[in-house]
Amino acid sequence: MTIRAFEPKFMKIGVLTAALQELTPRAVRDADPDRAIEDWLAFARELEVDEIQLSAALHPSQADVPPEAMLDPVANTLDLRQPFTEARAARVRAAVAASRVAIADLAYFDDMLHEDAAIRRKKHDFMRRVFDAAQLLGVRAVCGFVGRNQSLSMDQNLQDFEQSFVPLLKEAKARGLQYRVEQCPMPGWTTRDHWHNNIAYTPGTWIALHRICERHGVGDQFRIHYDPSHAILMGQDTRSLFQVLKDEGYGFLIAGFHVKGQVVNARGVSTWGYGGQTVERGDWKDGTPSPRAADHLNAWKKQVALAEHELPGTARHDPLAYLQNRSVDWLDHQIAARELLSLDVANTSLIVEHEYPPARIQDKARLLPILKGSIAFTRAIDRAAACMVALHHDVLPAQGIPVQGVGRQAFRS
Repeated sequence: MTIRAFEPKFMKIGVLTAALQELTPRAVRDADPDRAIEDWLAFARELEVDEIQLSAALHPSQADVPPEAMLDPVANTLDLRQPFTEARAARVRAAVAASRVAIADLAYFDDMLHEDAAIRRKKHDFMRRVFDAAQLLGVRAVCGFVGRNQSLSMDQNLQDFEQSFVPLLKEAKARGLQYRVEQCPMPGWTTRDHWHNNIAYTPGTWIALHRICERHGVGDQFRIHYDPSHAILMGQDTRSLFQVLKDEGYGFLIAGFHVKGQVVNARGVSTWGYGGQTVERGDWKDGTPSPRAADHLNAWKKQVALAEHELPGTARHDPLAYLQNRSVDWLDHQIAARELLSLDVANTSLIVEHEYPPARIQDKARLLPILKGSIAFTRAIDRAAACMVALHHDVLPAQGIPVQGVGRQAFRS
């Protein structure tokens, strides 16, 4: 009889710095850009996380989308209006060492296939600056979107990806970086009725895009930063989604996780169906997109008519919602990730992303206990899953002892 030791493997717990955009007042960080990173690393120490996902974005004075048109305002914690030099990198590295909180990756979420050539060029130039900053900081990955060219069909977007996005991946490869795509469909990104505005929204397109990358020698650069909230929004469940990847031989594609949930409004689904509100949203006036940028926020009713983002731990425990794929079953999420994906668990990041609207508080003192509780919940769930997987897959089988019950199964309804 073989006796296996009980050796659970835990993931690294982090937080995206967009959770509190105004930690450092704008007037302070505009004058001293790297102060925002120092302040966030100190805050992360208070939150008791292992690492941060450092948010980069075009400065509000340079962005093509006005802040009032955004559902979730982005944070330029990493300010790249000026070159990110070795001196700046050294200052950030010193703050990392002082806080004992690592930087998991840099995050810049934007439409990299924008149909306007000038706007696309601006976004690609900024992404290269993010790549440069990541290289100087010794960070291994950048997280972002692919986007969608609104003037093209989905198949034509695959060709556009090959022509314009693959060169970015080659630049990532030259810097020793991975590009990890979050799969949010971004339904409110445009006043048009397209619902999937980030073509890398589902396993089918991840696989198609990765095959393109493989043809050009950048397959190792293209990975997914999986967020279960988006799967819930599209009627998918994590276990079945992971099973598809495993069955197709692509269990290696997921390289990191956002820990953000979605609570589906059953009345909203009954009213509009999955796919969201498509008429009388308020983003169009007299048959054309409204001239008021603030009205464009209403394009997001394609999503918020159906669901509300969950900060992990803030939604009630709801077994029926889990079974209906209307909320994230966090425990099964973490078990399924270990059972079905090809992960180096100890070096995999679980990044808490805070977009729960009533708790989007720009006040450190008020937000601290909320984020701290959510992060503690995330850590506890990951530890529970790790313990179960170690028992089920290592300890008990080694001694010929059966695991009890059936458990959740992929594709079961």
